Amino acid sequence: MNNRPKVAYSYINGKKVQGRSTNEFDVYFPGNGEKLFSTFESSVNQIDEAVDVATIAQKSWKNFSTRDRGRILIQAAFLIRKYKQELAEMEVWDTGKPLSEALEVDIITAADALEYYGNLAITLHGDYYSLPDADIFTKVEPIGICAGIGAWNYPFQIASWKSAPALACGNAFLFKPSELTPLSAVRLAEIYEEAGLPKGLFQVLQGGANVGQALTKHQGIQKISFTGEAGTGRKIMSDSSGNLKTLTMELGGKSPLILFSDVDPNVAAKAALSANFYTQGEVCTNGTRVFVEESFLASFKKSILEFSNSIRIGNPFDLKTNVGALISKQHLSKVRDYVKSGIDQGANPIEFGELPSDPWTNGYFMKPVIFYDCQDSMKIVQEEIFGPVMSVLSFKSENEVIERANSTEFGLGAGIFTKDINRIQKFCDEIESGMIWINNYNLTPMEMPFGGTKQSGFGKENGLDALQFYTKRKSIYYSKSEVFSPF
Repeated sequence: MNNRPKVAYSYINGKKVQGRSTNEFDVYFPGNGEKLFSTFESSVNQIDEAVDVATIAQKSWKNFSTRDRGRILIQAAFLIRKYKQELAEMEVWDTGKPLSEALEVDIITAADALEYYGNLAITLHGDYYSLPDADIFTKVEPIGICAGIGAWNYPFQIASWKSAPALACGNAFLFKPSELTPLSAVRLAEIYEEAGLPKGLFQVLQGGANVGQALTKHQGIQKISFTGEAGTGRKIMSDSSGNLKTLTMELGGKSPLILFSDVDPNVAAKAALSANFYTQGEVCTNGTRVFVEESFLASFKKSILEFSNSIRIGNPFDLKTNVGALISKQHLSKVRDYVKSGIDQGANPIEFGELPSDPWTNGYFMKPVIFYDCQDSMKIVQEEIFGPVMSVLSFKSENEVIERANSTEFGLGAGIFTKDINRIQKFCDEIESGMIWINNYNLTPMEMPFGGTKQSGFGKENGLDALQFYTKRKSIYYSKSEVFSPF
């Protein structure tokens, strides 16, 4: 394990700085439970300073040509790919996830985001309408000062997904990573500036909930983009009301994955394993409610067992590992409590894999668990667990499974595996979800808008849709007639 982190900085006005708050937080490596360091949160004065710096920088940035803004983002994407190994290792220290995942997904999708919005920047435009008495046109303008509050499961990716469209549209961006994963956002700030981004346009403020609350209440910030759980999202909505901030909320999920008997059982099994155990199950879109057609259940169980030997739990830096450590000791305890709840309520658990030996015995590892004989009313079926826990439920008919799939407060993702085109169309029409995958799961290319409905939030990240959440439109009426007046 190389490059063991020793400190986490904030990044204000082009410089790494120590937090000046009296509040200190500890950072641990999930892989072995070792404390890496302690660091101080950003102070209220530092948050004010960052907003002031961003305000000045943004006034200049909004006047850059869209072509020049795009070139900087594209260059930053190139640098992220250049530093891929370094950045992936930093993500492993932060999250405990397998290095193979960080290399293949986290860092690459971050670079994709910057490249995608770098290329889209030049396409920003308003509309024009010619009427007999007037010309009407709209101008697309940046919102101003935006802030992002990130989750701990994909820290570098989330910082990139949020900041890339914001910067492309001419905004400044302040980012608060989770206090559990404070490392990589500062490296992103350095990469942006190496690519030519003027200082002050992407800044990083470290800390916990109180720093996030200071951002959401700050009168100098016009937009908040948040990724996290629904309860925190509701608090942010309330705190942001003081100056009616624009909001994007990417919240939790309890997504259905629906498997019909006309698909290959091996394909279904691989999809279910990936949709539940990738990134140790710490993915908001994971298909944790696996609905299996009753006549298909025995074949599905058999295929799951055949793939169980492929689960490798342990050293996150080993490229053969495909299930890493959970984010913290507290979260591990929470997930285990859910497993106990499932057993207590009558579900039938099967564990897979082997826990690692020294020097990883103190890491936050757990064996993936599949619960069979689940009922819709069970806690493990109703609540977001955010760990490697799969709940399998059987169904008999299309109408039944649609009703049960929609019977949740969440509406983030959903998946269906079937060869029946009419069935696919019906599910696309009737499933209450912001995203639906057909015959695959959890693939999120940059062109695909990402976001949910119901308690899973509102607004979109990625795709063309994201641009509208980082811009405002000004309507202009240019009269070609005599002035209207009833007097």
